[in-house]
Amino acid sequence: MSQPLDILGGITAEQFLSEYWQKKPLLVRQAMPEVAGLLEPSDVMELALDETVTARLIKQKDRDPNQWSVKSSPLIKGDFQKMPKRWTLLVQAVDHYSFDLAQLWKKFSFIPQWRRDDIMVSYAPEGGSVGKHFDYYDVFLVQGYGHRRWQLGQMCDAQTPLVAGQPLKLLQEMDVHFDEVLEPGDLLYVPPGLAHYGVAEDECLTYSFGFRMPNIANMMDRVSDQFTEDPQFAVPLKDEARQLNQNIAEMTQSEIARFKAIFLEQLQNSTTFDDALMCLMSDPKYLDSIPEPEEIAFGDLVEILDQGYALQLEPASRLLYRQDADQLRFWANGEAVCISPEFAPLLKQIADGKVLELDERFDEDALVQTAELMNDAILMLLPPEDDMSEE
Repeated sequence: MSQPLDILGGITAEQFLSEYWQKKPLLVRQAMPEVAGLLEPSDVMELALDETVTARLIKQKDRDPNQWSVKSSPLIKGDFQKMPKRWTLLVQAVDHYSFDLAQLWKKFSFIPQWRRDDIMVSYAPEGGSVGKHFDYYDVFLVQGYGHRRWQLGQMCDAQTPLVAGQPLKLLQEMDVHFDEVLEPGDLLYVPPGLAHYGVAEDECLTYSFGFRMPNIANMMDRVSDQFTEDPQFAVPLKDEARQLNQNIAEMTQSEIARFKAIFLEQLQNSTTFDDALMCLMSDPKYLDSIPEPEEIAFGDLVEILDQGYALQLEPASRLLYRQDADQLRFWANGEAVCISPEFAPLLKQIADGKVLELDERFDEDALVQTAELMNDAILMLLPPEDDMSEE
């Protein structure tokens, strides 16, 4: 039986998943007090100017607050001159740059890791907002600095009327049924499709823990790539037994149905779709935030074995696995990763979020593969705890 979780206001993960997840919002006061003061507004402003960062600067005109403008990265200092009263800075994937922030994903271990997107940080002075809108993903909004008023409205979909002529997808109307101010450490879960509107009460930072899902178009695109790369699918299909048809330009419904059946049979009875989905879900959304690692060799790891060093997943990378019969198969950053069966159990633990000490469990084969994964920025090395405390 699951234990009640503070981050969920004292309910269990099972209760949250059955009653709230993708259904209705949940407000939890002081769910994550450790977030308060984790970053300052100046930290976010500085990060937004980094050329590897994805950010958006959103402004409302002083004379007409219903008119919006959006400037996407790269941002420069000049973009922040002559600012209106109401504006917002959105910085994506801040967890890729802040180790402390990335660690907070562990608070949401009751949701599969493959659902994680990134942690976006929203900075705004008093009155700043991104307007009334809805998203297609699950998000936990956590207040980290200052105060933000949140209003929640109706459930929306692709047919919901939007304001025309604006660079943002803003709702024409919102039926408000929730109106609360979040303080540092407070959490608000917003399910997909729910209209929401956040306005800064004062200078504030809000962290958005987003959880993504693939769409049909993305899946079809990846499946197409998988089919294209396999030479057996480049061979033309055999024609069926044919009878005379006077309408030579007609392609019959039975012919179309046959092609569809052949295509679906290949999807159903091969690993093409499975592999394509693993590539898609392990694909990093923000490639530029993956660091360029320092080259490390097998011998370097041998020298530091049993000295207190540890391994973990690089925060900007994605590592997933699938159980095929008695074999574990891994995908990282959009590609299949070849791993020996002996090393797989260790890598599985790291993929599941554990930090593993570099010790005698890592034989020569495991160390060679570890070095390769570190050079691909999939794994990262943590210094001994004594070294970390001295920094």
